[in-house]
Amino acid sequence: MKYPDFSLENTLSGIIAGVDEVGRGPLAGPVISAAVIFTDRDTVIDGINDSKKLTPKCRQVLYEKITSVAKFGIGMASVEEINSYNILQATKLSMKRALANLNLELDYVLVDGNQPPEVKWQVKSIVNGDSLSISIAAASIVAKVTRDRLMEELHNKHPQYNWYKNKGYGTKEHLSAIGLHGITKHHRKNFAPIRIL
Repeated sequence: MKYPDFSLENTLSGIIAGVDEVGRGPLAGPVISAAVIFTDRDTVIDGINDSKKLTPKCRQVLYEKITSVAKFGIGMASVEEINSYNILQATKLSMKRALANLNLELDYVLVDGNQPPEVKWQVKSIVNGDSLSISIAAASIVAKVTRDRLMEELHNKHPQYNWYKNKGYGTKEHLSAIGLHGITKHHRKNFAPIRIL
């Protein structure tokens, strides 16, 4: 398996942040983005990859390693913001907040995908960036673990939806629970099938 590396970062100079988001597709919960900067590229953390390719246990271990050696910022767009705007605009907002929470002046921002936020720094959009750039892959892990933990906390308040397991995604079990119990303030009212209820 080929892992992301610093090849993209090494074509640029200065302070470079990798950015990725988690949670665009679920029916419940916020969208979370993370921005990660490896200031010392000689510090190697084995196993960093696109968070979707990793087990939950592996993500947890890597999260601890990444956050102990890298600078990182986390940004969130709430369900209210997703409902008020749309998921794309809310995602961009969460990315801007993650970058702002770095509290650093940057030279470049590497963003997974092809719809980056508008920021004051130079931005490179990279499709499948979380499989290519180690900074973006690390951001995907930080964002995923952060969001999963938040959904597990929300599960404790609303166990009938089993967010501990489905993390707010529209699984058959989650849809069945919505049919039985209705929706909560944590559900995205402008997402099908909720908006037709």
